[in-house]
Amino acid sequence: MTDFEAAWRGRFEKLSTTNISDALDALGLKGATFGIRPLMPQWGQVTGRAVTVKMTAAGPVQARRHLGVAAIEAAGPGDIILIDNGGRLDVSCWGGILANGARRKGVAAVVIDGAARDLDDCVAIDFPVYARGPVVATARGRVMEEATNVLVQFGGVQVSPGDVVTADRSGVVITPWARAEEVLAKAESLWEKEESMIRDIRAGLSMLEVDEKYNYEKMLK
Repeated sequence: MTDFEAAWRGRFEKLSTTNISDALDALGLKGATFGIRPLMPQWGQVTGRAVTVKMTAAGPVQARRHLGVAAIEAAGPGDIILIDNGGRLDVSCWGGILANGARRKGVAAVVIDGAARDLDDCVAIDFPVYARGPVVATARGRVMEEATNVLVQFGGVQVSPGDVVTADRSGVVITPWARAEEVLAKAESLWEKEESMIRDIRAGLSMLEVDEKYNYEKMLK
């Protein structure tokens, strides 16, 4: 199996989420999420393999352990914990204790289809949190972890454990592990074309001249 750190991390880190999203579109793949952004402006681009967490409502069936603990235990350095809480904004599914545990393990970030709390604690240790928003309400008695490292839905996108997560200030995008090389090659090609366009604009070409030269509308074809 391809080693992510050796073969792909550096290449992914040079790209934005929009580069990758465009590449996925060009290849007919769905990977662009919506509404999930860094909760602080200083948190920029991060990329890593997904350790997934699936949440469910609390009820008669009791949780074996607190949410996120198993994911932190399973994660390796540079991984990203990805939590499917169905977009809920009324309850937290991540907080300061978990952030400290994840930071200690070398986890790169957490991305949440839902909300997080203890944001000041996360800022204090510079642990990036990408979510739909902050909240103060605890998960206890409201939601619990259903499973770790299973197939989940995240912002309308199917995510398997080990898929590549890239997040920046524009949002979060998911690259299927099995198609990562193909997506990278396409995203790098698009990035190079856009950089050439920017150079031409800065050199004095008009937007009309640049658009005609590069056929921007059909760039994904």
